[in-house]
Amino acid sequence: MIAPYGQEVVIDIGTGDGCFICHAARQYPQKFHIGIDANASALAKVSEKIHRKPNKGGLPNALFLQAAVEDLPAELDGSAQEVHVQFPWGSLLRGVVNGEAGVLANLRRVCAPQARLQILLGLDPVRDQTEIARLGLNALSEIYLDQVLLPRYQNAGFAVTKKQVLSSAEWSQVASSWAKRLRGNSERRLLSLTAHALEIAPVT
Repeated sequence: MIAPYGQEVVIDIGTGDGCFICHAARQYPQKFHIGIDANASALAKVSEKIHRKPNKGGLPNALFLQAAVEDLPAELDGSAQEVHVQFPWGSLLRGVVNGEAGVLANLRRVCAPQARLQILLGLDPVRDQTEIARLGLNALSEIYLDQVLLPRYQNAGFAVTKKQVLSSAEWSQVASSWAKRLRGNSERRLLSLTAHALEIAPVT
């Protein structure tokens, strides 16, 4: 199914309702787009929609799979030129914020050499304090990012090339249902991390 699109594969992990994948698949028909989420119920509606005829809104260059980041299909190994993690929650959020070796290794595993990894985090320290405490999330301070988190990504086979806090005006540029829901919260910080996969993945 991927073959007609060459090596242009985009993977969105923790895809939720699939809004980002559907938007990207329409915008870039020459690429193949895969949305992955551990929650099957979230994928049911959008999976039915993409299999319609193209003139009825179908997307032949899109696919949705049920899987957790801890158990990504081996068939995806080394396949992606882009990997996105947008507004993660639960174990996926903990993995990318705390730089857990197992989660980062699985993200690296599906990347082709030089693939781009894009992570968007939208946390409100007050409204999300219960989940932050439950997951044991580290505070995303500059010191933590530079001295702890970025080296963990480097050890996992990623070089972080850009980190920035996006302004509220930039939220509208994110093709995500969560971005639309959360952009009105001025206390919520939108942190963007961009990295690329190193040529040789580390041996685990």
